[in-house]
Amino acid sequence: MSEGGNAQIIPFVLEDETGEGNEAEENPALRLHIAEAVRMAEAIVFASAEPVTERALVARLPEGVDVPLVMNELHALYEKRGVNLVRVGDGWAFRTAGDLAFLMSRDAVQQKKLSRAALEVLAIIAYHQPVTRAEIEEIRGVETSKGTLDTLMETDWVRLRGRRRTPGRPVTYGTTDKFLDHFGLSEIRDLPGIEELKGAGLLSVRMPSNFSIPQPPADPDELTPDEDPLTDIDLEELGLLTPGGGDD
Repeated sequence: MSEGGNAQIIPFVLEDETGEGNEAEENPALRLHIAEAVRMAEAIVFASAEPVTERALVARLPEGVDVPLVMNELHALYEKRGVNLVRVGDGWAFRTAGDLAFLMSRDAVQQKKLSRAALEVLAIIAYHQPVTRAEIEEIRGVETSKGTLDTLMETDWVRLRGRRRTPGRPVTYGTTDKFLDHFGLSEIRDLPGIEELKGAGLLSVRMPSNFSIPQPPADPDELTPDEDPLTDIDLEELGLLTPGGGDD
């Protein structure tokens, strides 16, 4: 299992607002039903190579199970263990506890480092998404090669979102759940703000007074009003789909 950040989720508590025991606590049969659902959810997430969405859990757990309640309890069970249950986008996954990441370093595969240009483009996409290549170049002040964008897409940290409703219908870019997973983020709004970036030494303390960081979208998967979804014809033009609709 790979390393990741801890999710900020309230542990499941078998009490109601008055502090009295709730139905699950008072009903042994219901308590047993929930415990079994927790075991099942644990097995599903453990066996999955990708984060498991709530929709997938609803489809595979017994009908009527309160999935958020079950996942909160499972999260609480793993909160102090060597492996934690964390949120990754709209899914759940097991990850090595953050304070034990050093144990995995000796077995880590050496990754090819991204160029400075790629890191700049990745940061712009993360904070400004949805963003076009022309908009990226305007922000950076230099031309962005197609190879840089291709590299980021090969890492599966960046994806094509749609087409901007402007002349030429340029493609828009955004981040993926794998980007969130790699950087230990539960959602895109967890990206560091100005003060955090300054504290990490990534921004000068002498930044212009009017400097600001754009607010990432609440739902990066949802198209904005000025975007059109990608069609099969678009994918064919971009070389991502073979003529006739078959995947490469």
